[in-house]
Amino acid sequence: MNMQILDARRDARGGYRVDVGRGERVGRVSSEWFSRPADERYLSLNELARSVRDRADRSRTRVVESALIHVEANRADPERLTLMLPGSDKPATPTHWSFGQLASQVGAPATYLRQLPAALAGINLQYGLTASRAEQIKTLETDDGRVELRAVTSPDYGRIFDHELVEAVQRIAGNGTGDTRWKVPGVLDWSTSVYNPNVNITQDTTTLYASDRDVFLFLVDDLNPIEAGRLPDGSPDLYFRGFYCWNSEVGAKTLGMASFYLRAVCQNRNLWGVEEFEEIIIRHSKHAASRFAHEAAPALVSFANSSAMPFINGIRAAREKIVARTDDDRNEFLRKRGFSRGETAKIIERVLSEEGRKPESVFDFVQGITAVARGKTHQDARLDMETRAKKLLDCVA
Repeated sequence: MNMQILDARRDARGGYRVDVGRGERVGRVSSEWFSRPADERYLSLNELARSVRDRADRSRTRVVESALIHVEANRADPERLTLMLPGSDKPATPTHWSFGQLASQVGAPATYLRQLPAALAGINLQYGLTASRAEQIKTLETDDGRVELRAVTSPDYGRIFDHELVEAVQRIAGNGTGDTRWKVPGVLDWSTSVYNPNVNITQDTTTLYASDRDVFLFLVDDLNPIEAGRLPDGSPDLYFRGFYCWNSEVGAKTLGMASFYLRAVCQNRNLWGVEEFEEIIIRHSKHAASRFAHEAAPALVSFANSSAMPFINGIRAAREKIVARTDDDRNEFLRKRGFSRGETAKIIERVLSEEGRKPESVFDFVQGITAVARGKTHQDARLDMETRAKKLLDCVA
Protein backbone atom coordinates (compact mmCIF):
# COMPACT_ATOMS: atom_id res chain seq x y z
CA MET A 1 0.00 0.00 0.00
CA ASN A 2 1.45 3.33 -1.08
CA MET A 3 0.72 5.84 1.67
CA GLN A 4 2.63 9.03 2.33
CA ILE A 5 2.69 10.08 6.00
CA LEU A 6 4.39 13.35 6.80
CA ASP A 7 5.41 14.57 10.24
CA ALA A 8 2.33 13.14 11.96
CA ARG A 9 3.27 14.19 15.48
CA ARG A 10 1.30 12.53 18.21
CA ASP A 11 -0.10 14.60 21.08
CA ALA A 12 1.22 13.80 24.55
CA ARG A 13 -2.26 12.65 25.59
CA GLY A 14 -2.17 9.76 23.12
CA GLY A 15 -4.05 11.25 20.17
CA TYR A 16 -3.57 13.84 17.44
CA ARG A 17 -4.24 17.54 17.69
CA VAL A 18 -6.55 18.57 14.86
CA ASP A 19 -8.24 21.73 13.61
CA VAL A 20 -11.90 20.91 12.94
CA GLY A 21 -12.72 24.53 12.12
CA ARG A 22 -11.59 23.82 8.57
CA GLY A 23 -13.33 21.85 5.85
CA GLU A 24 -16.91 20.59 5.82
CA ARG A 25 -19.03 18.88 8.44
CA VAL A 26 -20.82 15.75 7.21
CA GLY A 27 -23.71 14.46 9.33
CA ARG A 28 -24.68 11.27 7.46
CA VAL A 29 -22.92 8.89 9.87
CA SER A 30 -24.32 10.77 12.87
CA SER A 31 -27.86 10.35 11.52
CA GLU A 32 -27.30 6.60 11.28
CA TRP A 33 -25.76 6.50 14.75
CA PHE A 34 -28.73 8.30 16.33
CA SER A 35 -31.38 6.15 14.67
CA ARG A 36 -30.01 2.64 15.24
CA PRO A 37 -31.38 0.53 18.13
CA ALA A 38 -29.07 -1.88 19.96
CA ASP A 39 -29.96 -4.91 17.83
CA GLU A 40 -28.81 -3.11 14.66
CA ARG A 41 -25.31 -2.33 15.99
CA TYR A 42 -22.39 -4.69 15.37
CA LEU A 43 -18.95 -4.70 16.95
CA SER A 44 -17.00 -6.23 14.04
CA LEU A 45 -17.28 -6.84 10.33
CA ASN A 46 -17.13 -10.60 10.95
CA GLU A 47 -20.18 -10.42 13.19
CA LEU A 48 -22.03 -8.21 10.71
CA ALA A 49 -21.12 -10.35 7.70
CA ARG A 50 -22.21 -13.52 9.46
CA SER A 51 -25.62 -12.03 10.26
CA VAL A 52 -26.43 -10.76 6.77
CA ARG A 53 -24.93 -13.85 5.08
CA ASP A 54 -27.03 -16.22 7.22
CA ARG A 55 -30.11 -14.22 6.29
CA ALA A 56 -29.31 -14.48 2.58
CA ASP A 57 -28.66 -18.23 2.85
CA ARG A 58 -32.20 -18.68 4.21
CA SER A 59 -33.74 -16.60 1.44
CA ARG A 60 -34.85 -17.14 -2.11
CA THR A 61 -35.87 -14.73 -4.83
CA ARG A 62 -38.22 -15.52 -7.71
CA VAL A 63 -40.65 -13.98 -10.19
CA VAL A 64 -44.33 -14.90 -9.74
CA GLU A 65 -47.59 -14.08 -11.50
CA SER A 66 -49.46 -11.36 -9.60
CA ALA A 67 -52.89 -12.83 -10.35
CA LEU A 68 -51.89 -16.18 -8.81
CA ILE A 69 -51.14 -14.69 -5.38
CA HIS A 70 -53.88 -15.49 -2.88
CA VAL A 71 -54.44 -13.13 0.04
CA GLU A 72 -55.58 -14.77 3.27
CA ALA A 73 -56.98 -13.02 6.34
CA ASN A 74 -57.54 -14.78 9.66
CA ARG A 75 -60.90 -13.76 11.10
CA ALA A 76 -59.72 -14.84 14.55
CA ASP A 77 -56.80 -12.44 14.26
CA PRO A 78 -57.96 -9.25 12.52
CA GLU A 79 -54.41 -7.87 12.48
CA ARG A 80 -52.89 -10.81 10.59
CA LEU A 81 -52.73 -11.04 6.83
CA THR A 82 -50.74 -13.66 4.88
CA LEU A 83 -50.09 -14.48 1.24
CA MET A 84 -50.09 -17.83 -0.52
CA LEU A 85 -47.54 -17.49 -3.29
CA PRO A 86 -47.68 -19.79 -6.33
CA GLY A 87 -45.48 -22.86 -5.93
CA SER A 88 -45.33 -22.56 -2.12
CA ASP A 89 -47.03 -24.74 0.48
CA LYS A 90 -46.52 -22.27 3.34
CA PRO A 91 -48.21 -18.89 3.82
CA ALA A 92 -45.86 -15.92 3.67
CA THR A 93 -46.21 -13.09 6.16
CA PRO A 94 -45.32 -9.69 4.64
CA THR A 95 -43.14 -7.33 6.63
CA HIS A 96 -44.26 -3.74 7.12
CA TRP A 97 -41.88 -2.77 4.31
CA SER A 98 -42.89 -5.47 1.80
CA PHE A 99 -46.60 -4.84 2.44
CA GLY A 100 -46.05 -1.25 1.37
CA GLN A 101 -44.13 -2.39 -1.71
CA LEU A 102 -46.90 -4.85 -2.67
CA ALA A 103 -49.58 -2.19 -2.26
CA SER A 104 -47.53 0.18 -4.42
CA GLN A 105 -47.16 -2.47 -7.13
CA VAL A 106 -50.96 -2.77 -7.46
CA GLY A 107 -51.64 0.95 -7.03
CA ALA A 108 -53.24 0.70 -3.58
CA PRO A 109 -52.69 3.20 -0.72
CA ALA A 110 -50.65 1.24 1.85
CA THR A 111 -51.33 3.69 4.69
CA TYR A 112 -55.08 3.32 4.23
CA LEU A 113 -54.94 -0.48 3.94
CA ARG A 114 -52.97 -0.72 7.20
CA GLN A 115 -55.82 1.02 9.02
CA LEU A 116 -58.38 -1.57 7.89
CA PRO A 117 -59.12 -4.94 9.51
CA ALA A 118 -57.07 -7.65 7.81
CA ALA A 119 -60.14 -9.22 6.13
CA LEU A 120 -61.15 -5.93 4.49
CA ALA A 121 -57.59 -5.02 3.57
CA GLY A 122 -57.22 -8.49 2.05
CA ILE A 123 -60.25 -8.03 -0.19
CA ASN A 124 -58.87 -4.73 -1.52
CA LEU A 125 -55.39 -6.14 -2.00
CA GLN A 126 -56.71 -9.27 -3.73
CA TYR A 127 -58.69 -7.17 -6.19
CA GLY A 128 -55.59 -5.09 -6.90
CA LEU A 129 -53.47 -8.18 -7.58
CA THR A 130 -56.08 -9.67 -9.90
CA ALA A 131 -56.66 -6.46 -11.85
CA SER A 132 -53.11 -5.10 -11.75
CA ARG A 133 -51.25 -4.24 -14.93
CA ALA A 134 -48.09 -5.39 -13.16
CA GLU A 135 -48.52 -8.96 -14.32
CA GLN A 136 -45.36 -10.20 -12.54
CA ILE A 137 -43.48 -9.29 -9.38
CA LYS A 138 -40.14 -10.36 -7.92
CA THR A 139 -40.21 -11.58 -4.31
CA LEU A 140 -37.56 -12.03 -1.64
CA GLU A 141 -38.68 -14.64 0.87
CA THR A 142 -36.87 -15.82 4.00
CA ASP A 143 -37.75 -19.20 5.52
CA ASP A 144 -36.87 -19.57 9.17
CA GLY A 145 -39.56 -22.11 9.98
CA ARG A 146 -42.04 -19.39 9.07
CA VAL A 147 -41.92 -17.76 5.65
CA GLU A 148 -41.43 -14.00 5.73
CA LEU A 149 -41.95 -11.92 2.61
CA ARG A 150 -39.19 -9.31 2.88
CA ALA A 151 -39.43 -7.56 -0.50
CA VAL A 152 -41.73 -7.12 -3.48
CA THR A 153 -40.23 -5.43 -6.53
CA SER A 154 -40.55 -5.33 -10.29
CA PRO A 155 -39.14 -8.29 -12.26
CA ASP A 156 -36.23 -6.15 -13.50
CA TYR A 157 -35.06 -5.21 -10.01
CA GLY A 158 -31.28 -5.78 -9.84
CA ARG A 159 -30.75 -7.07 -6.31
CA ILE A 160 -27.34 -6.70 -4.68
CA PHE A 161 -27.38 -8.60 -1.39
CA ASP A 162 -26.18 -6.84 1.74
CA HIS A 163 -23.55 -9.52 2.37
CA GLU A 164 -21.96 -8.79 -1.03
CA LEU A 165 -21.18 -5.23 0.05
CA VAL A 166 -19.99 -6.26 3.53
CA GLU A 167 -17.71 -8.94 2.08
CA ALA A 168 -16.28 -6.44 -0.42
CA VAL A 169 -15.39 -4.18 2.53
CA GLN A 170 -13.89 -7.13 4.43
CA ARG A 171 -11.45 -7.71 1.58
CA ILE A 172 -9.74 -4.40 2.40
CA ALA A 173 -10.69 -3.94 6.08
CA GLY A 174 -10.56 -7.42 7.58
CA ASN A 175 -12.57 -7.42 10.78
CA GLY A 176 -12.75 -3.61 10.96
CA THR A 177 -11.35 -3.62 14.49
CA GLY A 178 -7.69 -2.83 13.82
CA ASP A 179 -6.36 -5.98 12.15
CA THR A 180 -5.86 -3.78 9.05
CA ARG A 181 -5.38 -0.03 8.77
CA TRP A 182 -9.17 0.38 8.33
CA LYS A 183 -11.14 0.41 11.58
CA VAL A 184 -14.10 1.80 13.50
CA PRO A 185 -13.16 5.44 14.27
CA GLY A 186 -11.97 6.97 17.50
CA VAL A 187 -13.37 10.07 19.22
CA LEU A 188 -12.55 13.78 19.30
CA ASP A 189 -12.10 15.42 22.72
CA TRP A 190 -13.69 18.83 22.24
CA SER A 191 -12.00 20.29 25.32
CA THR A 192 -8.50 19.71 23.94
CA SER A 193 -9.08 19.37 20.16
CA VAL A 194 -7.25 16.05 20.38
CA TYR A 195 -8.56 13.16 18.31
CA ASN A 196 -7.94 9.78 19.96
CA PRO A 197 -8.04 6.87 17.49
CA ASN A 198 -7.73 4.23 20.22
CA VAL A 199 -11.25 3.89 21.59
CA ASN A 200 -12.95 0.65 22.61
CA ILE A 201 -15.56 -0.55 20.13
CA THR A 202 -18.87 -0.67 21.98
CA GLN A 203 -22.55 -0.31 21.18
CA ASP A 204 -22.08 3.45 21.68
CA THR A 205 -19.02 3.85 19.46
CA THR A 206 -19.51 1.33 16.65
CA THR A 207 -20.24 2.50 13.11
CA LEU A 208 -21.25 -0.91 11.70
CA TYR A 209 -25.02 -1.21 11.30
CA ALA A 210 -27.58 -3.57 9.78
CA SER A 211 -31.36 -3.87 9.97
CA ASP A 212 -33.93 -6.01 8.17
CA ARG A 213 -33.91 -3.29 5.48
CA ASP A 214 -30.30 -2.19 5.04
CA VAL A 215 -26.62 -2.10 6.00
CA PHE A 216 -24.40 0.90 6.68
CA LEU A 217 -20.65 0.85 7.40
CA PHE A 218 -18.18 3.63 8.21
CA LEU A 219 -14.44 3.02 8.64
CA VAL A 220 -11.36 5.22 8.90
CA ASP A 221 -7.60 4.92 8.58
CA ASP A 222 -6.99 6.99 11.70
CA LEU A 223 -3.75 5.43 12.96
CA ASN A 224 -1.89 6.82 9.94
CA PRO A 225 -2.48 10.59 9.84
CA ILE A 226 -1.49 12.61 6.79
CA GLU A 227 0.04 16.08 7.00
CA ALA A 228 -1.01 18.48 4.26
CA GLY A 229 0.51 21.77 5.31
CA ARG A 230 0.73 23.74 8.53
CA LEU A 231 -1.73 25.57 10.74
CA PRO A 232 -1.22 29.26 11.61
CA ASP A 233 0.58 28.25 14.83
CA GLY A 234 3.04 26.11 12.88
CA SER A 235 1.62 22.74 13.94
CA PRO A 236 0.78 20.15 11.26
CA ASP A 237 -2.65 20.17 9.66
CA LEU A 238 -3.54 16.48 9.99
CA TYR A 239 -6.07 14.45 8.02
CA PHE A 240 -7.25 10.86 8.00
CA ARG A 241 -8.82 8.85 5.21
CA GLY A 242 -12.34 7.51 5.61
CA PHE A 243 -15.24 5.97 3.72
CA TYR A 244 -18.80 4.87 4.34
CA CYS A 245 -21.08 2.68 2.26
CA TRP A 246 -24.66 1.48 2.32
CA ASN A 247 -27.08 -0.90 0.63
CA SER A 248 -30.59 -2.31 0.87
CA GLU A 249 -31.30 -5.73 -0.59
CA VAL A 250 -35.05 -5.14 -0.14
CA GLY A 251 -35.22 -1.93 -2.18
CA ALA A 252 -35.36 0.61 0.66
CA LYS A 253 -32.38 2.57 -0.72
CA THR A 254 -29.66 2.52 -3.35
CA LEU A 255 -26.21 1.03 -3.04
CA GLY A 256 -23.54 3.66 -2.59
CA MET A 257 -20.21 4.60 -1.13
CA ALA A 258 -18.47 7.83 -0.25
CA SER A 259 -14.74 8.40 0.23
CA PHE A 260 -13.09 11.47 1.72
CA TYR A 261 -10.38 12.93 3.92
CA LEU A 262 -11.39 14.15 7.37
CA ARG A 263 -9.81 15.62 10.47
CA ALA A 264 -11.88 14.04 13.24
CA VAL A 265 -14.98 12.11 14.28
CA CYS A 266 -16.82 13.31 17.38
CA GLN A 267 -18.72 11.24 19.95
CA ASN A 268 -21.98 11.76 18.05
CA ARG A 269 -20.23 10.44 14.93
CA ASN A 270 -20.28 13.69 13.03
CA LEU A 271 -17.42 13.97 10.53
CA TRP A 272 -15.41 17.16 10.92
CA GLY A 273 -12.96 18.90 8.59
CA VAL A 274 -13.98 16.86 5.55
CA GLU A 275 -12.18 17.47 2.24
CA GLU A 276 -12.28 15.77 -1.19
CA PHE A 277 -15.70 14.14 -0.67
CA GLU A 278 -16.52 11.76 -3.55
CA GLU A 279 -19.63 9.58 -3.90
CA ILE A 280 -20.75 6.67 -6.09
CA ILE A 281 -24.45 5.71 -6.20
CA ILE A 282 -25.85 2.62 -7.93
CA ARG A 283 -29.57 2.14 -8.31
CA HIS A 284 -30.91 -1.40 -8.20
CA SER A 285 -31.73 -1.47 -11.90
CA LYS A 286 -31.40 -4.46 -14.19
CA HIS A 287 -27.59 -4.24 -14.47
CA ALA A 288 -26.86 -3.17 -10.89
CA ALA A 289 -24.91 -6.33 -9.99
CA SER A 290 -22.61 -5.80 -12.97
CA ARG A 291 -22.02 -2.15 -12.04
CA PHE A 292 -21.21 -3.15 -8.47
CA ALA A 293 -18.68 -5.73 -9.66
CA HIS A 294 -17.04 -3.49 -12.27
CA GLU A 295 -17.38 -0.01 -10.75
CA ALA A 296 -18.14 0.26 -7.02
CA ALA A 297 -16.09 -2.61 -5.61
CA PRO A 298 -12.94 -1.69 -7.62
CA ALA A 299 -13.35 1.98 -6.61
CA LEU A 300 -13.31 0.94 -2.96
CA VAL A 301 -10.12 -1.08 -3.43
CA SER A 302 -8.53 1.75 -5.42
CA PHE A 303 -9.23 4.29 -2.67
CA ALA A 304 -7.94 1.91 0.01
CA ASN A 305 -4.66 1.35 -1.83
CA SER A 306 -4.11 4.80 -3.31
CA SER A 307 -1.39 7.25 -2.41
CA ALA A 308 -2.27 10.40 -0.50
CA MET A 309 0.20 12.48 -2.53
CA PRO A 310 -2.34 13.89 -5.04
CA PHE A 311 -4.43 15.13 -2.13
CA ILE A 312 -1.39 16.55 -0.32
CA ASN A 313 -0.10 18.25 -3.46
CA GLY A 314 -3.54 19.71 -4.17
CA ILE A 315 -3.77 21.23 -0.68
CA ARG A 316 -0.22 22.59 -0.97
CA ALA A 317 -0.96 24.13 -4.37
CA ALA A 318 -4.10 25.78 -2.98
CA ARG A 319 -2.13 27.20 -0.04
CA GLU A 320 0.59 28.54 -2.33
CA LYS A 321 -1.64 30.06 -5.03
CA ILE A 322 -2.10 33.69 -3.97
CA VAL A 323 -5.14 35.23 -5.68
CA ALA A 324 -5.80 38.37 -3.60
CA ARG A 325 -3.64 40.89 -1.77
CA THR A 326 -6.05 43.79 -1.34
CA ASP A 327 -9.66 44.17 -0.25
CA ASP A 328 -10.63 44.97 -3.84
CA ASP A 329 -8.94 41.74 -5.00
CA ARG A 330 -10.83 39.71 -2.39
CA ASN A 331 -14.19 41.18 -3.26
CA GLU A 332 -13.60 40.76 -6.99
CA PHE A 333 -12.39 37.15 -6.59
CA LEU A 334 -15.55 36.07 -4.74
CA ARG A 335 -18.08 38.18 -6.64
CA LYS A 336 -16.82 36.77 -9.97
CA ARG A 337 -17.57 33.29 -8.61
CA GLY A 338 -21.18 34.01 -7.86
CA PHE A 339 -21.06 35.00 -4.19
CA SER A 340 -23.34 37.81 -3.10
CA ARG A 341 -22.08 40.97 -1.46
CA GLY A 342 -23.27 39.69 1.93
CA GLU A 343 -21.69 36.25 1.47
CA THR A 344 -18.43 37.86 0.36
CA ALA A 345 -18.24 39.96 3.51
CA LYS A 346 -19.00 36.94 5.72
CA ILE A 347 -16.36 34.77 4.05
CA ILE A 348 -13.63 37.40 4.44
CA GLU A 349 -14.65 38.09 8.04
CA ARG A 350 -14.66 34.38 8.88
CA VAL A 351 -11.11 33.89 7.63
CA LEU A 352 -9.99 37.00 9.52
CA SER A 353 -11.52 35.78 12.78
CA GLU A 354 -10.16 32.23 12.49
CA GLU A 355 -6.76 32.86 10.89
CA GLY A 356 -5.98 36.31 12.25
CA ARG A 357 -5.57 37.71 8.73
CA LYS A 358 -7.63 38.26 5.61
CA PRO A 359 -7.74 35.56 2.88
CA GLU A 360 -5.03 35.59 0.25
CA SER A 361 -4.65 32.05 -1.15
CA VAL A 362 -7.20 29.78 -2.79
CA PHE A 363 -7.02 27.59 0.32
CA ASP A 364 -7.88 30.58 2.54
CA PHE A 365 -10.99 31.30 0.49
CA VAL A 366 -12.04 27.64 0.41
CA GLN A 367 -11.81 27.41 4.20
CA GLY A 368 -13.80 30.62 4.60
CA ILE A 369 -16.50 29.44 2.20
CA THR A 370 -16.93 26.07 3.92
CA ALA A 371 -16.99 27.74 7.34
CA VAL A 372 -19.83 30.03 6.26
CA ALA A 373 -21.59 27.09 4.59
CA ARG A 374 -21.71 25.22 7.90
CA GLY A 375 -23.88 27.98 9.29
CA LYS A 376 -26.53 27.65 6.57
CA THR A 377 -29.77 26.21 7.94
CA HIS A 378 -31.04 24.95 4.59
CA GLN A 379 -29.20 21.93 3.21
CA ASP A 380 -29.49 23.02 -0.43
CA ALA A 381 -27.85 26.35 0.29
CA ARG A 382 -25.10 24.67 2.30
CA LEU A 383 -24.38 22.12 -0.43
CA ASP A 384 -24.31 24.84 -3.07
CA MET A 385 -21.60 26.76 -1.20
CA GLU A 386 -19.60 23.60 -0.45
CA THR A 387 -19.75 22.61 -4.12
CA ARG A 388 -18.40 25.99 -5.19
CA ALA A 389 -15.60 25.65 -2.64
CA LYS A 390 -14.66 22.25 -4.04
CA LYS A 391 -14.58 23.64 -7.58
CA LEU A 392 -11.97 26.18 -6.45
CA LEU A 393 -9.74 23.40 -5.14
CA ASP A 394 -10.28 21.34 -8.28
CA CYS A 395 -9.17 24.27 -10.45
CA VAL A 396 -5.88 24.49 -8.58
CA ALA A 397 -5.29 20.72 -8.62
